[in-house]
Amino acid sequence: MSNAPVPPDGPIGAQPDIPVCARHSDRPTRLRCSRCDRPACPDCLRDASVGMQCVDCVNEGARTVRQARTSAGAVVSHGRPIITQVMIALNVLAYVVTVVQSGSPMNNSRAGLFTATSMIPELTANGEWWRILTSGFMHFGLIHLVLNMAALFVVGPVIEQELGKLRYSAVYFLSLLGGSAAAFFFGTVCQQLAGASGAVFGLMGALLIVFKRQKRDISTILVIVGINLVSNLFTNASLLGHLGGFVIGGLLTLAMVKAPAKNRNAYQIGAVVAAALLLGVMFVLRASELDTAAEVILEYARTCR
Repeated sequence: MSNAPVPPDGPIGAQPDIPVCARHSDRPTRLRCSRCDRPACPDCLRDASVGMQCVDCVNEGARTVRQARTSAGAVVSHGRPIITQVMIALNVLAYVVTVVQSGSPMNNSRAGLFTATSMIPELTANGEWWRILTSGFMHFGLIHLVLNMAALFVVGPVIEQELGKLRYSAVYFLSLLGGSAAAFFFGTVCQQLAGASGAVFGLMGALLIVFKRQKRDISTILVIVGINLVSNLFTNASLLGHLGGFVIGGLLTLAMVKAPAKNRNAYQIGAVVAAALLLGVMFVLRASELDTAAEVILEYARTCR
C-alpha cells in the first residue's frame, strides 16, 4: 500500500482567481458591496442597514438623502459651537489686553485700547464709527466680562445650532449693533458704553422666539430677561442698549424661523438687510443732530450735569 504523490503546485482542482478591490487594484478580496456588488477591501466598506456598502455607494446615498433641517433652515448638527467659542475668545482676549495696558483687572477702562474702542457718543458722532462695533468687545472690569460670557456660553450654542453659523453670526452682530444704535439714538452723550450685553440680550430674544416656535416653556427666559432689565435701573448698565439688542435679536430670529421654505434664503437675507438699514438710518440721523462740536457741548451741559 502506498500514498499517491501530491502535485507540487497544491491541491488537485483548479483554484478561481481572487478578485481585487474596485478601488485598490493591489488588494485581493472576497468581500463585496451589498449595493453595487463590486469587490471591496475592508478599508473601502462601511456598515449599512443591510450588509456593508462601499464608500462610493455611501457617498452617493448621502447625496440623495434629504438632510434634516431646523425651523430656520439650518442643517441639523451636533458639532461644536464654533462661532460662540470664537466670540468668547475675542472678548476675553480684548479684556486681557486692557488689563495689561491699565495694570488693573477692575479699572481696565483706563487702558488705551478701551478708550479708543468703547462707544463715546460725541466721538462716534464725529466720525469714529468703528466704536459702534468694537465697543461690544470691551468690558468694565472682570465681573462685567464674566456675567456676559457666562450668558453667552449658555445661550449661544442653542441659537447657533438652531440658526446655523451664518444666520447666528448675523443675529449676534446685528443685536450688538442694535444695542449700540438704541443707546446712541435714544440716549444722551453722557455715558461711555461698552460690553457684549446688546448681543447677549439679542440672543435671549432669539432664544425666546426659538422656544416659542418649538412650543417649549418660555417662563424661565422671561423671568431672566425681566430680572436683568429691572436690575439696569439700579446700576450703570445701559437699559437702552439691552432693549435694543433684545428687540433686534428677537425680530430678526422671528423673521428667519417664519420665512417660507420656498425662497427661504431670499426672505432671510432681506430681513438681515432691512435690519442693517434700519440701524444705519438711526446712527446717521442721530449723528446729524450732533454734527458740530458746539452742539455736543450744549447737549452735554444740558443733560449730563
